[in-house]
Amino acid sequence: MSEEIEIARVLLLELLERMGIDVEVDGVAREGDLCLEVKGDKRGILIGRHGQTLESLQFLVNRMVSKKLRESVRVVLDVNDYRKRREDYLTGIAFRVGQKVRTKGRSLTIGPFSANERRIIHVALREDPLVRTESLGEGEIKKIKIAPKSEGSGEKVQAQRPDGGISSGLPFRNNFKLSGGKGDV
Repeated sequence: MSEEIEIARVLLLELLERMGIDVEVDGVAREGDLCLEVKGDKRGILIGRHGQTLESLQFLVNRMVSKKLRESVRVVLDVNDYRKRREDYLTGIAFRVGQKVRTKGRSLTIGPFSANERRIIHVALREDPLVRTESLGEGEIKKIKIAPKSEGSGEKVQAQRPDGGISSGLPFRNNFKLSGGKGDV
């Protein structure tokens, strides 16, 4: 596996060098993936808006490495721990919106998100007994509907605090538009 990591690392360094970007790249094998961590000053250029440039760069590196090795491999790129920070951010959004859904008893729609971002949100709320998630839309970028599990039964779902009181919900602040079916929230 170390040979594959070195090939992926060198191909990424060559690509970034041709782009005029000087960085350091470390590689490690993790759960069958070749994980490359890019460290340097040009993180904004490499990450792009909501990670779009990073996703595109990862796609290119995957194609290059798979062609070079003549087998399909999965390369995961990260820049200055962006993916971990983004996952924490999306998990926080999922929990806050899930809390709002439990408190208000009606569905909310957030997004749009890439497939990887949707997976993070679905996984974050998978174990919540009071809400469910559903991807909405066509194509690569979709929205996520977070709804009470009992939606459609007419039963209002509310979260209870450990002391038995009803939760007032958490404040929600981000750049995503929330819609609650009949009107915007």
